[in-house]
Amino acid sequence: MKVAIIGSGGREHALCDSLKKSSKVNKIYCIPGNAGTDLIAENVKIELNDFEAIKEFIKLNALDLVLVGPEKPLVEGIVDFLEKHNVKVFGPNKIASQLEGSKAFTKNLCKKYNIPTANFGIFEDSKSALNFLKSCNLPIVIKADGLASGKGVYICEKKEEYIEAVKEIFGGKFGEAKQILIEEFLKGEEMSFFVICDGENYKKFSTAQDHKRVVEGDKGKNTGGMGAYSPSRLINKNLEKKILDRIIIPTLEALKKLKTSYKGFLYAGLMIVKGDPYLIEYNVRMGDPECQTILPMLNTDLFEILDSCCEKKLQNVKIEWSNKKSLCVVLCSNGYPDTYEKNIEIKDLDLIKLKNDDYLFHAGTSLKNEKIFATGGRVLNFVSLSNEFVDAKKSIYKNLDTLNWSEGFYRKDIGFKVIDT
Repeated sequence: MKVAIIGSGGREHALCDSLKKSSKVNKIYCIPGNAGTDLIAENVKIELNDFEAIKEFIKLNALDLVLVGPEKPLVEGIVDFLEKHNVKVFGPNKIASQLEGSKAFTKNLCKKYNIPTANFGIFEDSKSALNFLKSCNLPIVIKADGLASGKGVYICEKKEEYIEAVKEIFGGKFGEAKQILIEEFLKGEEMSFFVICDGENYKKFSTAQDHKRVVEGDKGKNTGGMGAYSPSRLINKNLEKKILDRIIIPTLEALKKLKTSYKGFLYAGLMIVKGDPYLIEYNVRMGDPECQTILPMLNTDLFEILDSCCEKKLQNVKIEWSNKKSLCVVLCSNGYPDTYEKNIEIKDLDLIKLKNDDYLFHAGTSLKNEKIFATGGRVLNFVSLSNEFVDAKKSIYKNLDTLNWSEGFYRKDIGFKVIDT
């Protein structure tokens, strides 16, 4: 079978790595890919927004399955476009993708169908937003409505902070902002909960905890993700049942009432408050870096899972996992998540000797004249599996020390809630 993965980040490298293990897959393309995917797939230099060129390539090469990695093409309707041309594609359609594409859409859905979430208000201009904020208790959460690569969220503890947040969002920091979301601050612990759906059925697809803040101790600015660990320390049978019964199942049923269905990965970002789950946000794809953290633990053939979803036969597949624990640390360019230099060479990658349960996934990298360069804020993902989180951590930081890339930085406390040292 010939498969294409659309995207260019660490998530897509991890998906390539998982698919290459399948006995059913003999050719993988990555559109456009990165320096890491180039090692295990054929990179195809087509822009993500050029749906027509992507379709022509798929048709010309008679691909059997296409997997869409990032959120932007999903929200823009690439699945609908490709399916109109009889392409077998894994991912949600444009309507279902509004779960991530519009925070207002999701919050209104929650309100209508009694899905537990933080109390909220939606505003279309800065004046009404600021007037509302005057009556709010602090801290308060302010979000840009739309895609912001995980960075359009402000937790404001002072008046000056929420004034600046509103100014930046309506000022276009995250693209054109037609609406702003203001919601109560929930005090609890975050968790990422994943399911996979075929349009009719769903199955659980592991859990993780992401470290979004740039500074140790989960402080500083929000990022796309500085690291993660899996499984979540919070998950248990009772909590899992609450998540499925109160959040996941009602959401899938709500989409059916909108005359659509959900096919793809569904990632629920949750806040667990005194044992009860509240929906913070949905993502309509695998998380990044959660995908890199989770997929190495998957024992079932990923191609079989994806293909069964496209055929509405997910119920016939048994998804099995390793019993090991997984940790991921993200190496970033100096300056991230603000301004950072690009096209800096990454030397000495060949000095890293990965053990059997160690993985190195490329994110913001490119290959030029057989040299690897950093082109993004998040550059490399170091992953390790072990029976204990502490051993996975030791392996990762040993590999990071070996690389010793002075142009980058990483958090040294990923997984601190499950590691005592």
